[in-house]
Amino acid sequence: MAKSHQSFRDKLEKEHTWPSLFRFKFIVPKDKEKELYTHFPSLDFSLKNSSGGKYISFTAEVLIESTDQVIQIYEEANSIEGLIAI
Repeated sequence: MAKSHQSFRDKLEKEHTWPSLFRFKFIVPKDKEKELYTHFPSLDFSLKNSSGGKYISFTAEVLIESTDQVIQIYEEANSIEGLIAI
């Protein structure tokens, strides 16, 4: 496991007790919107367009069962070109 992943894992373990609601926020180029929905069809996102209209932010609160589930969602999201995870 990469050092950054381990650090993130340690922080999640320290700050959360599972199961718990966890907020995911992603920013993607407008043309990648459908790709995010394809990767996460079961997540209920709220959307907000950027002021210039080039990007869209997605926010979802998800009931998470474990640290591994959080990391899995972030890893899946990172496969989308241009995605920024906040």
